[in-house]
Amino acid sequence: MRVSDGMTSPVLMIGPNHTLRQAARLMAARKVGAAIVRDVDGEGYTILTERDVLMSVAAGQNPDVELVGDHVARDVVFADPGWPLTEAAGAMLRGGFRHLIVCDRGDVAGVLSMRDVVRCWSDQRVSV
Repeated sequence: MRVSDGMTSPVLMIGPNHTLRQAARLMAARKVGAAIVRDVDGEGYTILTERDVLMSVAAGQNPDVELVGDHVARDVVFADPGWPLTEAAGAMLRGGFRHLIVCDRGDVAGVLSMRDVVRCWSDQRVSV
């Protein structure tokens, strides 16, 4: 199985100037655990996850004031749609994160979560 078999597409795209509350509402409405954010410098993409929002709230920060751009991941790993799922899962385990941005020729094609990987492997085992 490949990354393209498990990734979620289309993705939720938000801007770095959204507040964390706005981002959380959009993520909740779409039932996703991550949103793709156009890099603060406008030179690429990064990601905001539910964990990023949780850590900010746990630190006592105000989600109505805190901006997405101040809480996004700085070290992002991008996956190719053609990667084997095992390679993507290994990258997530080594990096200690649960989401990969999937890019095809420089454009965001989807998001792959650890849940997506487990679902694919579970579906594969059931169909065997």
